[in-house]
Amino acid sequence: MNFRRSEFDVTNRINTTDPVCVKLEVARLYARLYSREKPAPLMQAFDDIVSLYRGEYEGYAACDTDYHDLQHVLEVTLAMARLLDGYEHSRGDGPSIDDRLFQLGVICALFHDCGYIRKRGDKRHRHGAEYTSKHVSRGARFLKGYLPTIGMEEFADVAGSIVHFTGYERPVATIRVPSPIFKLIGSLLGSADIIAQMSDRCYLEKCRDRLFPEFVAGGITRKQTGKGEIVVFASAEDLVRKTPSFYQTASRRLDTDLGGCYRYAQTHFGGNNLYMDAVQQNVRFAERLGAGAQMALRRQPPSTIN
Repeated sequence: MNFRRSEFDVTNRINTTDPVCVKLEVARLYARLYSREKPAPLMQAFDDIVSLYRGEYEGYAACDTDYHDLQHVLEVTLAMARLLDGYEHSRGDGPSIDDRLFQLGVICALFHDCGYIRKRGDKRHRHGAEYTSKHVSRGARFLKGYLPTIGMEEFADVAGSIVHFTGYERPVATIRVPSPIFKLIGSLLGSADIIAQMSDRCYLEKCRDRLFPEFVAGGITRKQTGKGEIVVFASAEDLVRKTPSFYQTASRRLDTDLGGCYRYAQTHFGGNNLYMDAVQQNVRFAERLGAGAQMALRRQPPSTIN
């Protein structure tokens, strides 16, 4: 099938709206790398993230952020597992990522955006997107308490630092980890977050229809400076038009701050980097829209919001 389906990954094989499909593929990669059965902590983490996003996890409401939804989490998780796989197959003399560290990396991917999920009875915020500016820190706190419950207590403290590689609350250079291997895992995760979302077949539609409303709720569309207020994104269409400039910023982050870790996808796929191919296709379409081409965004993104 040449026509990529909107709910499928860059290979058009894995349904990223179906947690079971992603879970099985990650388990397959794990087994291929380490010749071991499905690890209980990782399998439990998949079940728990689904419960959390569906409002079935004790103390938490269901996900209400349409852009940062379960599909986004599963896309990033799949990309993370593939980058881990690509790294291990091409690391040479670099440090090895053992099976426990592989599990840690994937679990951090699963929970990297859980800071958008509101607690039940939250009276201060009406929508998860209002946590945009501090969602990474909230997720880090959640992981610190969660990891000991699945037998991963040795990583409870460092996991929060790892998920900060996906956000902008802290510059990457200021994130402190106890050893270089955790910086590598954080860089892989930060890379997976960027390439997974920007390669989504409906990325531009999601930016227009889902991300912009989240930015409004989170106070991201405007910024206060010493000279007054600056409009960052004037409209949903403006957000789409600015995708190429965002990609330039993201490319610098990928290459410089995150050490070019996105390139391990090429090793995983054994040829082209399918993620970057899809990213660049989306960027080219946005460039044509920005140049006034008579084109429209017509794809219908799937939804994982109940």
